[in-house]
Order: sequence, then structure tokens, then C-alpha cells
Amino acid sequence: MSKLNALISLINSLTKSERKKISSYLDLDKNTTDYAVLYKVIDNKPSANRQQVRTDFIKLRPSAAFNTAINYLFDTLLLILNQLRVNQDSYFSLFTLLMNAKVLYEKSIYHECFFLLTKIQHEAIRFENFNILFIAQKMELDFLLSLDFPDITEQELLNKQYKINETLKTIRKINEHASLYELLKHRILHKGPVRTSKQKQELNDLVVSEMSIVSNSGVENFEIQKNHKLFQSSYLINVGDYKSALNSYYELNSIFEQNMHLLSNPPMYYLNTIEGVLESLRNIHNYEGMVYFINQLNKLETRSAHFKLQIDAVIFLYSLLPLIDTGKFSEATRMINTHKEGILDRINLLSAEKQIQLLLYCAIVYLGTDEPHKARKIITQIIQSDRNVFSLPLFRTTRLVYLMVLYEQKDFDYMDFEIRSLKREIKNNEKSYQLEQVVLKCLRKCPDELSEYKRIHLLNKLKPQLEEIQNNKYEMQLLHVFNFIAWIESKMFKIPLEKVLQEKLK
Repeated sequence: MSKLNALISLINSLTKSERKKISSYLDLDKNTTDYAVLYKVIDNKPSANRQQVRTDFIKLRPSAAFNTAINYLFDTLLLILNQLRVNQDSYFSLFTLLMNAKVLYEKSIYHECFFLLTKIQHEAIRFENFNILFIAQKMELDFLLSLDFPDITEQELLNKQYKINETLKTIRKINEHASLYELLKHRILHKGPVRTSKQKQELNDLVVSEMSIVSNSGVENFEIQKNHKLFQSSYLINVGDYKSALNSYYELNSIFEQNMHLLSNPPMYYLNTIEGVLESLRNIHNYEGMVYFINQLNKLETRSAHFKLQIDAVIFLYSLLPLIDTGKFSEATRMINTHKEGILDRINLLSAEKQIQLLLYCAIVYLGTDEPHKARKIITQIIQSDRNVFSLPLFRTTRLVYLMVLYEQKDFDYMDFEIRSLKREIKNNEKSYQLEQVVLKCLRKCPDELSEYKRIHLLNKLKPQLEEIQNNKYEMQLLHVFNFIAWIESKMFKIPLEKVLQEKLK
């Protein structure tokens, strides 16, 4: 990313309170310097691209050094934002105190320096920030060494060294837990949920390692408890054990609520936890239980505009899913229209996985309202995305929904081409669902074109396979994305999809 692109993104991500502080600090009403003019140009046109910004700036300041203004404004904004966070975030305030202690030492104000380092260590323990605790402890010993250990006994020195070693042990334990959770999360995102018992066995290396770390930990703190429960919950939901995953997420949520002062800023892990709870509740069809946790997200405050968009995206998604699951497509359409400007128009700021999720479910809504042309437009947006979406597991499910859209549009030639392409991918990839095969088989038969007798005959032929799928916890993971069986039945019986879904819910 060029420096100008980074500057545009930085200014567009500012919150209202940050804009107010920056405006006051830069005195924008009176300031006519190059960097102040550049700030106003970008701030007044949030949707402007690099070339538009350059053109508008040069019109106002034809003799100015454009690149110099970019660099100065970027550094100035970072400095202001850092200063704003000192009183808002323990991480920033502790690092600032560390720098203050270093300045005091360099100016030979030793008593105040060591007093400040002691304060930092107490605050770091309070906020369980062991990285800063280690830096403060090591800095204290370095300063004492340089001063030839004034007024300190050998036993006191040994105690300080012992505390450093204990801090390092804690950091190592936290890192071991975090590393396993990161590996598990990476496998889930890039390989998808477990689809066979064999794939479940492949996760055993992580599970065994995690159990070993837990049994040998001997250290209990918020970070270790959090990482352990995150690993446990993610593993359970990945293997399709939704009730156990829900219990684990409840325990994790309880840990967060008891330690709200220890949440990272922004509280990314807390958001992941609430999303895990919502996903588990949705998978066991406890839609009423989802309301409480959606309200919890509505109460969550953050100073990050980007993180606020992530929160809004999760709220929108899990408010939309119950409407899709229960066939309330008209309500779902109204919700999409309501959130179009706030979320869907800014969807490119979200991760590739979340983009696909939101767009896929919007396409499914239009599939349910008999507007396949709108659904096709959305899925085309996914397929033609410049983000690396093709390797994500959800992309193949998107292609399956795309085939259904092509079927609804009666674009059978292109549908056959896509079916052959998807079959080749499934053949070359061991990770396939039986349900995928059934949907492809049904599409090739074109039930809408069959007589009633042939449709009933085809459904009876598929019935044992469909029952087997609905009793297979691995196959159910695809059904939790969307009820493809309901769509097949709606085509077989020529009943609207929303009525089939509502009947299934009853």
C-alpha cells in the first residue's frame, strides 16, 4: 500500500471524537499549511481515490511538495492518535510510563525512575500484561547494574531475578496456548470443518498438545484460561459437537465478563467468543437465545471505526440467519435494504471470509424471494473478487448456491458447464460432502421439467440418502450453512421454499 493510500485509509477510519481532537490540535479553521489543506481534501471526500486527492490538492496548492505533505501529515496523525490513547488504553499508558522511566534515568533522576518502574510492574500485574512486566523488570535490573547495585542486598537481587524467570515462564505458557489456537484457527479457515472421522483424527496432534500444556501448566491467569477455552470451543464446533461447543463458549463468556478490564483493545477475542455462541445457538435452532448475545454486541463500545464495522457485520449476519432458516425472506429483504449503506456498501473493508458469508446469505435471501437475477449479481461479485477467496472452504458452497441460481434462471447450458467444473474439483479433493453429490444429481435431473410421477420416483430414490445425510453430523455442517434439502423438496413438490422451511421448523 502506498503512503497516500495508507493516509486516506487512516483519515477515513477516524472516529468522531478523534476527528474533533485532531481538528482542535491542528487548528484546521485557521491553519493554511500544506498538510492541513491535504487533511481537509481527504476528509471532505471520503470516497476519493489517490488521483482525485492529488488533483484536488494541486489545484489548491500548485507549488506545494505533495509527498512531503503526505509524510508529515501521516506522522502527525499517528502522534496525535498515540497521545489520545495514553489515557484510554492500559497498553499505551504503560509503554508511555516505560519511556518516561528511561528519560528519568538518562537525566540521572534515579529515585523517581525506580519509583516509576515499581509502579509500572504493579500496573502490569493488575492488567496481566506480562510482556510489559518483563520489560520493566529487566530495565530495573539493567539500571541497577549500571549504578553498581546501590542499597540492594544479594538476596534482594536474587528475588528480582526469580521474578523475571517466573514472568518468562508465564509468557512461554501463554504463547504455547496461543500458538495451538492460532494453528487450529488457520486449519478451520483454510481447510474447512471436519467432514470425516479421518479428518477428525488429523486434529489429534493439536488436541494432544493442548491437553499436555493444560495438565503441565501450573499457571492460571486470564490469558491462559482464555486461550484454552478458545481452543476447546473452536475444536468442538469444528467437529460438529454444537451443544458441547455452546457450553464451552458460555464458560468462556463468563471468563470475559469477570475480567472486562483485561480485554484487549479492540476486544477481538470477545467478539470471536460471542460470534461462537451465536453460531452454536443458531446450529441448535435456539433463535430466542441469540437475542441476548446480539444485545451484548450492541452494548460493546470501541474507538476503532473498523472494529465497529466488524461488530455491526456480526450483528447483521446473526439477525439475518434466523430469518433465512425460518423462511422469512420478505423480512430478510427489508433487513438487507436497511443495512445496505452501513455495512454492505463497505463490505470490502471486512475479511475475505466475512465478505463471502454476508454476500452468500444475501444471495440466498434473493433466491428465496424468487429474484435469481439479484442473487446471480451478488455471487458474480464474489467470484470476480480481487481477494483470494477461491481457496476458502465457503467458496465451494457458494458455487453450489450459484448452480441453484442458474437453475432458477433456466440457464441450463451454463449450469451444466459449472456442474462439470465442480465435479472435477470434488473428484480431485477428498474433502467432499455426500450432500454435494445429491444436489448435483438433482440439478442434472431438472425436477421442474419432470412429470409428477417422475419427480416422486426421483424423490423416493433419493430419500434413503437424504435421511442418512440428516443423521450424519459431518454432513449436517453443510446443512447448517443452508438447508439444501429444503430447496430440493421445494423443487420436487413445487412448493415455495419459505413454506418448506417453515414446515421443517414446525
